[in-house]
Amino acid sequence: MNYDDFLHHPHPFLTGMCESHLRLLANNARQVHFPAGSRVFHEGDHAENFYLILRGKVVLQAHSAGHSVPIQTIGSGEVLGWSWLFPPYCWHFDAQAEQDTDALSFPASQLRDDCEIDKTFGYALMKQIAELLIHRLQATRLKLVEAHKIEHHVARPIGG
Repeated sequence: MNYDDFLHHPHPFLTGMCESHLRLLANNARQVHFPAGSRVFHEGDHAENFYLILRGKVVLQAHSAGHSVPIQTIGSGEVLGWSWLFPPYCWHFDAQAEQDTDALSFPASQLRDDCEIDKTFGYALMKQIAELLIHRLQATRLKLVEAHKIEHHVARPIGG
């Protein structure tokens, strides 16, 4: 990983973070690659990493009636995973690379330790993640509303 690029051209999720916080993150970042079709993580597994997607796409999937159901696609410039932050630190979905995907990976236990040691860093990271969660929840809400409209429209009797 190019340290200068990380500091001077941060991932969109890190935009606005101060240089000392970026340095803290850079010290623990490692580049990872997931070939198309490979699993990034499985539902129920221990959430050991936090990912910033650099290139590619990862689909989040839930299980329903024995089938995988796509929930969301995470692409370049986006964040993958926040389960590492909340006990019991287990993934709530499966994640599979839809395309060849490159990401920055951060060890979850180190991030949690860094947040405890440097409260200013922890607060800055939590603000970024809270904003991300709000956007993801709103997107999910809109999908549910749209699905309800489609279901209601399909269920309507002809001429009704």
